Amino acid sequence: MTKLLQWLSFGGLAFTLWISLLLGFPLKLSHQMREVVLPLPVYAVIVFGCYSLAVVGYRVATFNDCVEASDSLQKEILEAREDLESKGFKFD
Repeated sequence: MTKLLQWLSFGGLAFTLWISLLLGFPLKLSHQMREVVLPLPVYAVIVFGCYSLAVVGYRVATFNDCVEASDSLQKEILEAREDLESKGFKFD
């Protein structure tokens, strides 16, 4: 099961539960409880946004340096520059 399918399954389940609570299918909710249940999707989007920002921030903070790849890339750049200079290009 892919991550997208997991998120869609969870979202569908949460949406179904939310709608059933609003319609009073499994149990009748008082007016005050309906006022709490009604904005739950908005709260869920806010929590998901905070979670996403935290994950992106963590992954950026723990990003690994690739020293070997950096050295290899700089070597290839020097080789390309020498090749282009031999063909008449000039770099300042």
